[in-house]
Amino acid sequence: MKKTLARYRNSAFRNFIRKHSKYAPILFFIGGFIFDTLTLGRIDRTYDLTVLCLHMTSLSITLYLYNLADDGKWVNTFLARYEEYLPLAIQFFFGGLSSAYVIYFSRSVSLSKTASFFIILVLLLIANEFLKKRISNKYLQFGVYYFISFTFFTFMIPVFLKELNTNIFLISGGVSLVSTLVLLTIIYSKSPSTRKEIKLGKMVFIIIAIYGIINLFYFLKLIPPVPLALDKGIVAHKVIQRNGNYEVTYESEDSYIFWRKHKLDFSYSPDQPVYIFSSIFAPTDLKKSIFHRWRRYNEKTKEWVTVEDIGYDITGGRDGGFRGYTYKTNISAGDWEVQVLTEEEQVLGVISFKIKPITNQKKLRLKTSLF
Repeated sequence: MKKTLARYRNSAFRNFIRKHSKYAPILFFIGGFIFDTLTLGRIDRTYDLTVLCLHMTSLSITLYLYNLADDGKWVNTFLARYEEYLPLAIQFFFGGLSSAYVIYFSRSVSLSKTASFFIILVLLLIANEFLKKRISNKYLQFGVYYFISFTFFTFMIPVFLKELNTNIFLISGGVSLVSTLVLLTIIYSKSPSTRKEIKLGKMVFIIIAIYGIINLFYFLKLIPPVPLALDKGIVAHKVIQRNGNYEVTYESEDSYIFWRKHKLDFSYSPDQPVYIFSSIFAPTDLKKSIFHRWRRYNEKTKEWVTVEDIGYDITGGRDGGFRGYTYKTNISAGDWEVQVLTEEEQVLGVISFKIKPITNQKKLRLKTSLF
């Protein structure tokens, strides 16, 4: 047994971690990000649900173990040999959970204004690596934990309840708030070192402030309607529904623009209908009303003007997203956009395009794809 412990203490992994202790936390954070990038696919898939729940549970347990380690709680236990890895494990789970949220929305055709939500998440987590005390700063530690917990429950509860609305969002926030305060109270009561480092009232205030800010973002429509995501958005010349599929005809993009197949410019002739085709990812059996808000840019007033809202319902579960389209005729030339919105007017994405009248007989490069 002593020989085994000696080999462990002198292991190459432990020596590597100690030698590069300055960079180890960020490496574990990136490791969690890469792990989920390679393995996660759909939020309603059993594997994804299991991984995310294990990440969140493991993060909570590791946070508890780490905060009690300074009090010598694990001396003479098998946990003592792993104490120095606890902050690295916290970083790994931070990275794993935050990457999951980004992955599920990376498929969206438009970041739109809801990108601010993810920018804040990424900046908050990266900032953790540059603060003087890093993960040992308990105010930062619990603040980041609560932010991630809130996001976790806003993903999970709609998936399990198969419903998404303002009440579900408020319930998700309430569950995350209560669970975080319970964990904080348990750690605070059992850890003298934690009581020395933080004031409970101040920590509770910070958590409630984060709760308030996230809710403010929600009602300002700066948070995406998780777990919905806009998968595709195409301005098209024709959309035909046939045999359970959609045949979408659009202008193909130049070959050197390899990241996009369809043009954002629409070559328009009088009385021709302009179609907007969209596919939206939604978890299985989650039902939701969606609408397209057609908007035109007014060159005189320099403002976007709403022309019409056209709605339809979706039911989730299809890998390629729930498909639908709207169209308009008698459209004027200029800059247009179609916002894809929920009934609460949360932005799923924005499909921008320019209407250009056909001025010559040049043949259009049209392509038809099946969705």
